[in-house]
Amino acid sequence: MEFGVLMMDAVTSRAQWRDRVRRMEDDGLSTLHATDHFDRAPISPLLALAAAAQVTSRIRLGTLVLNNDFRQPAVLAKEIASLSVLCDGRLEIGIGAGWMDDDYDVSGIVREPAGRRIDRLGGTLELLRALSGGGAVDLDAPGVAVRDLRNVPDLVAPLRLFVGGGGRRVLTLAGRTADVVGINFDVREGKLGAHATASASADATDEKVGWVRAAAGDREPLLHLVAYWSEVTEDPQAAAARRITALGLDLTPDQLLASPHALIGPKGAVLERLAELRERWGFGYVSFYEQDLPSMLPVLDRLA
Repeated sequence: MEFGVLMMDAVTSRAQWRDRVRRMEDDGLSTLHATDHFDRAPISPLLALAAAAQVTSRIRLGTLVLNNDFRQPAVLAKEIASLSVLCDGRLEIGIGAGWMDDDYDVSGIVREPAGRRIDRLGGTLELLRALSGGGAVDLDAPGVAVRDLRNVPDLVAPLRLFVGGGGRRVLTLAGRTADVVGINFDVREGKLGAHATASASADATDEKVGWVRAAAGDREPLLHLVAYWSEVTEDPQAAAARRITALGLDLTPDQLLASPHALIGPKGAVLERLAELRERWGFGYVSFYEQDLPSMLPVLDRLA
């Protein structure tokens, strides 16, 4: 499996960010993920990755995920091409249609219906794929109208495109177009509410993976999952209850522990769950929160 880490803690200085990203590389993580929210992300993701590129040499640098509504597609393409040069091609671009009400409320950006947002995401993905092929691009697609557009500078390596979500329409788009497909909660309500947490179940994950595979056909995109709740512990019930209380989740401890997004329990049980993720659903890529990583490192060392 590949393993990534979501960098969610506040960035207080250049030295602090430098030390954190170097530690992630030294710990053997596959990918360092920067997030893209107005109220949660600690630092602007593309700038954060450009800084991380200067002090690392092996770890892949990714976004989990950019909100497509925050950036004009042609400008985004130029920024991605520039970042590809700065990180010697170690780039994974995760991009989504946007979902969180708070992002739109605080920024003044209009949150249009999901169908329109997903259509525009499809247009951006089409543009990024076309530019990855080199040469000038003419494209009319939802949210995109470019003429003789070129990536300046040229991409150092082909983009690894990551698209995730929890609804059928966006996962169908991801299955058709993405190199990496992230199976996530269904957040159509714009918040992490009862509908979203209910969609974190094993049965819901079966359905989501089925949508992706149906759309992918002969393609075999890499399946990704965020282990939102991760902890090696001898008392999983207590750990689950603590996280439910802290986040205000509408789940029981047993429901949380049964979710594929939970890796909570003794080391052996966590290893068994990772094996289940691979064997039952085909997940080959799992990411953790930075704060949970110290607990998970013995598990990753065992797998290595």
